[in-house]
Amino acid sequence: MRQVALCLMAHPDDCEFLAAGTLALLAQRGWEVHIASSTPGDGGSADKNPLDIARIRRQENTNAASIIGATYHCLELRDVHVTFDADSIRRAVNLARAIAPTLMITHSQQDYMLDHEITAQLARAASNGCIVPNCGNGPIHPEARIPHLYYADPVGIIDHDGKTAPTSVVVDITTVYDTKMQMLCAHASQRDWLLAHYGVDEYTRLLDEWSSKRGQTAGFSRGEGFRQHRGYGYPADCLLSEVLGKALTTQI
Repeated sequence: MRQVALCLMAHPDDCEFLAAGTLALLAQRGWEVHIASSTPGDGGSADKNPLDIARIRRQENTNAASIIGATYHCLELRDVHVTFDADSIRRAVNLARAIAPTLMITHSQQDYMLDHEITAQLARAASNGCIVPNCGNGPIHPEARIPHLYYADPVGIIDHDGKTAPTSVVVDITTVYDTKMQMLCAHASQRDWLLAHYGVDEYTRLLDEWSSKRGQTAGFSRGEGFRQHRGYGYPADCLLSEVLGKALTTQI
């Protein structure tokens, strides 16, 4: 069976915060891994213009992905303007069609900003539409099928009601936490951006806090949580648990 993972999130560094540990574990097991962002992070600077910071952040995401042997892609939408429209859907569908993933990870359906939530909608549309001949461009891989689809934790592990977000499976990322941190730190431009925009100069502290918080809900030192999409036509078995094993996953 093909073993290909695609993580589609809104901005460069979102994957590192929310799913890089799980992708690192899959890469260790020989999976082909792809990391994609809806935008190149063109809004992520207090002193650089959109073209310059986008160029920097594409390279940072390429560098971060390479740490686990992954490939980086960008839908080339724009920060704060990620919309669920025909053009955006087509871009997401074409990406998924080219990769033909067996597993997809995207944002939580509830998160702190709409770029994240709309990207989750784009990923959901692509996960189904990529196998429909008339709904995209390029050939469909002969083994392509609707992939296992997972929604990562929202930023801060907090839902709209201010409570800890529900999850269906937690992955123990303790053994690859240093790799996850290395991937995050490849996004060097964002430490300065967070300081300027939010008054926060604790980029790595946030990662540690969120990973520890989710891990503790399942008895792990560090964890990443995911909710599986099990709607009509989607696989119902938990592929993450099957691939990573009971020692590294807890279904909730």
